[in-house]
Amino acid sequence: MLLFVYAALSKLLVFDEFKIQIGQSDMLTPFAGIIAWVIPYLEFLIALFLLIPRFRLLGMYAAFNLMVMFTAYIFIILNFSNDIPCSCGGVIEKLGWTEHLILNIAFVILAFIGIRIINRQKNDITRKFVSSHNTKKLYKSLFLYTIGSIGFIVILFAFTKKGTQRDTSFKRAFLYNPPKKIHDLDLEYNGYHIAGVDEKQIYLSNPRSPLYVTVVDTALQNKQNIHLTMDLDSLPFRSSQLHVIPPYFFLTDGTIPFILRGNIKDWKAYSMLEEPLYFINAQAMDSVTLAVRTMSNKTNEFALGTIRLTDSAKMTLSHKLLQKQVDGVFDVDGILQYNQERELLIYTYRYRNQFVVADDSLQLQLRGNTIDTISQAQIQVGTIASKNQQKMAAPALTVNQNSATDGNYLFVNSKLLGKAEPIEIWESSSVIDVYNLENNYYEFSFYVEDIGKNKLKAFHVLHDKFIGLIGNHMVTYQLANHFKKLQPAAITAQNKKIIDSR
Repeated sequence: MLLFVYAALSKLLVFDEFKIQIGQSDMLTPFAGIIAWVIPYLEFLIALFLLIPRFRLLGMYAAFNLMVMFTAYIFIILNFSNDIPCSCGGVIEKLGWTEHLILNIAFVILAFIGIRIINRQKNDITRKFVSSHNTKKLYKSLFLYTIGSIGFIVILFAFTKKGTQRDTSFKRAFLYNPPKKIHDLDLEYNGYHIAGVDEKQIYLSNPRSPLYVTVVDTALQNKQNIHLTMDLDSLPFRSSQLHVIPPYFFLTDGTIPFILRGNIKDWKAYSMLEEPLYFINAQAMDSVTLAVRTMSNKTNEFALGTIRLTDSAKMTLSHKLLQKQVDGVFDVDGILQYNQERELLIYTYRYRNQFVVADDSLQLQLRGNTIDTISQAQIQVGTIASKNQQKMAAPALTVNQNSATDGNYLFVNSKLLGKAEPIEIWESSSVIDVYNLENNYYEFSFYVEDIGKNKLKAFHVLHDKFIGLIGNHMVTYQLANHFKKLQPAAITAQNKKIIDSR
C-alpha cells in the first residue's frame, strides 16, 4: 500500500514531468497521454483494494501483475532498447536501473507471498485442508498471470519497436580496400572518454573519477594511471571534462563553474577563473583559449563562443553560428570540436544534416551538409511548468551520433542507413562518413566493427590513425593512403555534385 500510494502521489505531483518521461520511451510514446493518467490511478485503486479485506486478494493479484509488467518493461528497456525507462517519481527516481529492477522483483515476491497467505487464510476459515492440488492450482494460475503480463509487455515492445529506417535518397561510397583494425586493448572499464591524443600517447578521462587520467601508448601496449593534483583543497564535480593538448591539460566544469589548467609534466592543475563563466561544453583550442557552447543570457538559446584565459578571463559569444529551428536548445544540440591544423572551430549538429565551420574569431567559414537529407530536426519539446524546464517529449531522430576532425577532414558517425547498404553489416558495425573541409564535399565511408553487442561510442583521428572506444575496448584502425589513393575520381565528382545541389 505504501509503495503504490507513494508512487502514485509522486507521479501526480509532477504530472507534466511524468508525462514527458513516459513519452521519451519508444515503447510508450504512442500511448503517453493515456498511460500517464491510468498508471497513478490504477496504483491508487490497488492500494484501496489492499486496504479492504474483502478485496485484498484481488489487490494482491493486481499488484503482482502490475509489478511483473514493470519488471518486464525495465528488463526489455535495459537489454533491447536505448531508451530511458519512465520514472516512478520521488525517491525511487534516484535508483539506478539495476536497483530499480531488484526493487520491482522484491515486490513481485512480496505480492506472491501475500497471495499465498490470504489464500491459506481463506481455506482455514472455510475449514478446508490445503491440499497439494490446491497449491498446484495456485501456482498454475500465478504462472499464467506472469506469462500474460510479460507477454503483454513483449507484444507492446514488438509492435512499437522501430526498425532501422533506410533513406534511399543517398548512397554511400565505401572503400574497396577499407581501413583495417591493427590494435585492440581491453580497458576493463567502459566509462572512459578520449581526452586527447598526441603522436605517442592517448589520454583517457573517467567522469566518475575526474582527478585520474589513464595514459595509453598509441600501439595499445602499455597503460598507466595518473592522479591529478590541484592548487585548490577540493572542488564539487558535476559534469567535469578533461581536455589534453600537450603539453597542457584542462579540467573544466561549466556548471560549477571552474577551469583548471596544468602541464602534463607534473599533472598539477591551477585555477584559471576569477569570475564565474558558465558553459555546457568546452573544447581546448590552445594554451589560453577554450571554445564553448553556452546558454546565452541575451536569447535564452545556445550559442558558440570562446573563453580567453588571460589576466581576466573573458567570454565572447556569437549568436549567428547556431541556427534555431524549433527551440534553439535541443534542436541545435551537437558535437563541438577544434581542428588544430587548420585552426577551425567545427560544430556538427546531432539532429540535422549540417555542420558549421568557423575561425578563431567566430567568423563563419562554411555551412556544410552531410549526405543524408534530414535538414529539419525531428524533435518534440515539452515544458515542465512546475520546474520551468523544457525536455525532449519523444525520442528524437539522431542523424549524427559523433564526429572527429583532423587535417582537412571531418569524420562523422552517422545513424542513418543509406540506399543498398546491407542491413546485416549495418547492425554489426558503425559507419563513418568522411568529408573534405577544404573542398566541401563527401569523400567516402567505412565501417568500424562492433565488439560483441557494443557499438562505437567515441573516437578520435590523428593523421593516419583512427582511435575508437567500443564498450571496454580501445581499437585503432590504419588510415594511411586512404585519403588520396582509394577514392575513384568518378565517385568524388558524383558526391561533390550531390553536396553542391543542396
